[in-house]
Amino acid sequence: MTAFQALQLPNGTTITNRIAKAAMEENLADANQGPSAELLRLYQAWAEGGAGLLLTGNVMVDRRAMTGPGGVVLEDERQLDKFREWARIGRAQGAQFWMQINHPGRQMQANLGQQTVAPSAVALELGGLSKMFPVPKALDEAEIQALIQRFARTAQLAEQAGFSGVQIHAAHGYLLSQFLSPISNKRTDSWGGTLENRARLLLEVVKAVRALVAPSFCVAVKLNSADFQRGGFDAADAKRVVQLLNELDVDLVELSGGSYEAPAMQGDARDGRTLAREAYFLEFAGEIAAAATMPVMVTGGIRRLPVVEQVLASGVAMAGIATALAINPALPKQWQAGQYNSAELAPIRWKHKALASLAYMAVVKFQLRQLSLGKHTHAGVSPLRALLLEQLKSARRTRQYKRLMATGS
Repeated sequence: MTAFQALQLPNGTTITNRIAKAAMEENLADANQGPSAELLRLYQAWAEGGAGLLLTGNVMVDRRAMTGPGGVVLEDERQLDKFREWARIGRAQGAQFWMQINHPGRQMQANLGQQTVAPSAVALELGGLSKMFPVPKALDEAEIQALIQRFARTAQLAEQAGFSGVQIHAAHGYLLSQFLSPISNKRTDSWGGTLENRARLLLEVVKAVRALVAPSFCVAVKLNSADFQRGGFDAADAKRVVQLLNELDVDLVELSGGSYEAPAMQGDARDGRTLAREAYFLEFAGEIAAAATMPVMVTGGIRRLPVVEQVLASGVAMAGIATALAINPALPKQWQAGQYNSAELAPIRWKHKALASLAYMAVVKFQLRQLSLGKHTHAGVSPLRALLLEQLKSARRTRQYKRLMATGS
């Protein structure tokens, strides 16, 4: 199989090639938490870049629960025309365009002023940065049921707006991932304990989403191959969850890894060792893909066409690319034309791992901001400069978000 061979999904939908623009958090919402003109310009660059599948960054199912200020929210029809324009731009060149839908759970910063929730009242452990995140409130049964309906409603609205699918985010330590992990899920009811119980919320969300959308509308899941924390969600757990998802109408599973506590999606494990090679979740993906009846995609560090081909040769159906497409959104088109370009960021070797993680994300967001303004990217930007700029922007967006929430608009 080659990178530019089409992929047919279980629901009959076709993706034109095996390269996906994986989700990155853009924080480019407008003042009303809808897609901004800058966000639309960014996705135009990716749509023209040649990937067969585009995945949005986080779209939140509840405006009270944000992965960060400046995030996009879709919980009702008030701004649906903006989402229709976003969908039109993303699909204009023939790509599948899926909305990633998410709830942060306990991974929401305290300075946003909202109550955080989680499966259990277990706080994040981030060393000196732990105080940035409050101890969450454990969700009760009624709140869990309401959350399931929020995911389903956002998916329904995404379909109405013209997106061709949704990806349910159950990775990277966000709420559905928190339910899956025995570290953050200490419940003793039917939502905790055994892996089957911990996976129940994800399964119920998938079923609720599928019940409200057309069969031709794609429903995907993003899942950690592992959390990279001792005693956490591991590759054997991921394989079992995929087997449970086999029983549902899921069109694709994306495998990634890590969380705020162990940001392995950036190439570092919890102990600080570097996952140096490209496709650094591939070692888990082959075995998990063998247990899956739906296509599997792997994301994490891929930046060269030979590595894409290595991923596909392992039995994985698609290669997800994130940071490299933030630097050069046209890589797929260039590869297809025989130009074997690459794009990467220099690793950040700061001793403070959590701060280095924030700086890495800031460098990526710097590239996204450049593209959103129609400017050239700058992979060599100083991490310190990018971090300071991002902190200033975040402070401004935080004030804006708090004013929005205070007015109830």
